[in-house]
Amino acid sequence: MTPDALAACVRDALAGLVSAGTLSIDVPAEVHIERPKSREHGDYATNIALALAKQAGVAPRVIAEQLAVELAKTDGIASAEVAGPGFINITLDTAAQGEVARRIIEAGEMFGHGDALAGRSVNVEFISANPTGPLHLGHTRWAAVGDALARVLTAAGATVAKEFYINDRGVQMDKFGASVMAAAHGQPVPEDGYQGGYILDLAAEIVAEQPDLLALPADEQMPAFREAAYARQLAQQQHVLALFRTVFDVWYSERSLHESNAVEHGFEKLREHGHVYEMDGAVWLRTTDFDDDKDRVLIKADGEYTYFASDTAYYVDKRERGFDLCIYLLGADHHGYVNRLRAVAACAGDDMDDNVEVLIGQLVKITRAGEEVKLSKRAGTIVTLEELVEEVGVDAARYSLIRYPVDSPLTIDLEVIKLRTNDNPVFTVQYAHARVSSVLRNAADIGIDWRALGFDPGLLVHERENELLGALAEFPRIVAGAAELREPHRIARYLEALASTYHRFYDACRVLPRGDEEQSGEHLARLWLCASTRQVIANGLGLLGVSAPERM
Repeated sequence: MTPDALAACVRDALAGLVSAGTLSIDVPAEVHIERPKSREHGDYATNIALALAKQAGVAPRVIAEQLAVELAKTDGIASAEVAGPGFINITLDTAAQGEVARRIIEAGEMFGHGDALAGRSVNVEFISANPTGPLHLGHTRWAAVGDALARVLTAAGATVAKEFYINDRGVQMDKFGASVMAAAHGQPVPEDGYQGGYILDLAAEIVAEQPDLLALPADEQMPAFREAAYARQLAQQQHVLALFRTVFDVWYSERSLHESNAVEHGFEKLREHGHVYEMDGAVWLRTTDFDDDKDRVLIKADGEYTYFASDTAYYVDKRERGFDLCIYLLGADHHGYVNRLRAVAACAGDDMDDNVEVLIGQLVKITRAGEEVKLSKRAGTIVTLEELVEEVGVDAARYSLIRYPVDSPLTIDLEVIKLRTNDNPVFTVQYAHARVSSVLRNAADIGIDWRALGFDPGLLVHERENELLGALAEFPRIVAGAAELREPHRIARYLEALASTYHRFYDACRVLPRGDEEQSGEHLARLWLCASTRQVIANGLGLLGVSAPERM
């Protein structure tokens, strides 16, 4: 029995007390269930009696005693005992606890998925880099976390689109084009241009394929080099992200906002709600109505659109494409965007607490032998995503970037994440999956078909078996919590704890018969438990975009 199933049992018992006239309350939609620190206090505990006491007008212990009697009648519950001022400690019967393993095997890849966000259409925008250079370490953190967040939200029932906003308009694009053009002519890159070996590479590729660009008139050359370099650099970003297992559903061009008149359409939407005004020859959005520190200019006095004009139109466009929640994952230098994007939603007539969320990710630092790694071979001033992957591999990079909360700075030690020891968290989790896979292969080698031979959950009575079953049962709640809180790192930390729990079980409980020992129902039950553990580890790693190897 999973915690969610037990919570449903508690709600049913409460409903029975209400129906009988014993208790006068509104049955809560949610019941808090937790695992006690000590098994002496049962398999699970709930504080629901304390939560309902005020509404019921009855002492919590009285409610707990009434509820415990009802719960003890429930199939799968061995006992329910009142503790302290009104806690209820619940012990499951062995078979009910063991049934978790069967449920996991039957659900397969879908175990852990839920419907908490069913009906919600979510746009997750992340990275959104300029197409003027390689993706760097800051982008890399969001490439891992943003993709994992989208996977977790999908597992919670939401319909999710991963979106990359291409910043392909403005002065930076012209500087990029001028830099590549200068390199193509063998001239120094402008001081305010883009530096790094990749500019030379781009210039050489373009000249090799389109040598006639060098003969174009001066006023045509820069745009031609800009567009050719843009196409190649964007393709390079897409290629590297695909290798990193981050694939976007939408690549949205900022240019297209302006070329399709979406910016003007966005302004009209904002005007309809009365938040656009003119002052000193400029057009403004009154974002101070909604907690922004100052109003924002949309069109300057000289008629030039601001970057914020694109932001407002882009939000309106997302909403009109049917997304009811727009999540933005931004870098550490974008704290000022939190209130202004929330204000844009409110100015557009939306609920800024429900329709938009802004997550800020802190900086990442790479170290080797205690020294910070600062320079890239190709980019000159940054560490690139591509080079990080070449150094440590996709799995180690993704897992290490995801396993910490994004609102805290992160330091990654290149030496540690390449270790094949328990000091390396990703190795620990992947090794647990490989170890279980080895056990199941060995079972097959000696002719044990655990699926076909059946499963008696009542045989899983060892303390370590119970501990492992309890950990496995928690997975759906971990996934739901990670989705609700937008914190995929919770999956990683859960997997690390599960791996340790499995190793304790394996050390204490023999899974396969020895020598001439006959196969027993206990061996089969433990094989089911092993298989369910492998499935949960694989499902969790899948939500992180990390592979689950069968051999290591």
